[in-house]
Amino acid sequence: MREKIIEKSNELFLNLGFKSVTMDEIASALGVSKKTIYKYFKNKTELVAAVTHHMFDAVSCGINGICDLKMNPIDEIFSIKRFVMDNLKDEKSSPQYQLQKYYPKIYASLKQKQFHVMQGCVIENLKSGIEIDLYRSDIDLEFISRIYFNGMVSIKDKDLFPLNDYSMNTLMNYYLEYHLRGICTEKGIQQLENQLKLK
Repeated sequence: MREKIIEKSNELFLNLGFKSVTMDEIASALGVSKKTIYKYFKNKTELVAAVTHHMFDAVSCGINGICDLKMNPIDEIFSIKRFVMDNLKDEKSSPQYQLQKYYPKIYASLKQKQFHVMQGCVIENLKSGIEIDLYRSDIDLEFISRIYFNGMVSIKDKDLFPLNDYSMNTLMNYYLEYHLRGICTEKGIQQLENQLKLK
């Protein structure tokens, strides 16, 4: 039952946002009483924490699977983007923004975990891109990986990028192009242009 509650809550939170969804709505969507949910989670904050960590683990696992395929580093970045978009439903409700606003402790702990996972993944991507001459050899790996993470977090700030003006998919495409044009060699730019035709 615990898994079912997490999965249904995950779906509702992604579509409607963490703040908007009530425990009553979750119970109703599951066809159970609110008391049943409280048997597994003592309050909504505890449920939100469980859902966000479940989401994080599922996305991390998928990203690791893509990285294990050892594809061309530029194709890898776009494959990860597509996977994340499929899993986060284009983030219509901007869950990260709501998490930051209403559940700052959960957000801070999640951001820390995201940073560690992304840092390793991005540095590996940069190294393999340099090896096959898609990325410039003079880039600072540590700096680029941190800037990349920071940019990824910033484009989800809906004060900066209102969802009415930009879909999350458009923002991700713009950001990846911006990131890659800054670090690619001529050969890498060609590869990027090919990917941009597919989007």
